[in-house]
Amino acid sequence: MNEQENQNQINIELSAEVAEGIYSNLAIITHSQAEFIVDFIKMMPGVPKANVKSRIILTPQHAKRLLRALQDNLSKFESVYGKIKEPDQIDAFPFSLGGPTAQA
Repeated sequence: MNEQENQNQINIELSAEVAEGIYSNLAIITHSQAEFIVDFIKMMPGVPKANVKSRIILTPQHAKRLLRALQDNLSKFESVYGKIKEPDQIDAFPFSLGGPTAQA
């Protein structure tokens, strides 16, 4: 490997804690002129309150690159596993916060 190739590499470390990941079933995206903010939230059925589990702040340029990367990866996923089914109506929440509770 020559010196130019070595300078273009990034050494990325992934700690055990971060590698576990954080589950999210809701993302809220806001933006200003200078940045996009993506808040990842875990909502639980029957619980009307939820906390932000992770917040990612991106420049508009990085947000656009993330969008392209997600589109590319979704296309690759669907070419292997088939089209991802989407509900006819997209609700604000992935499930109901009220209604009857389950019984065993």
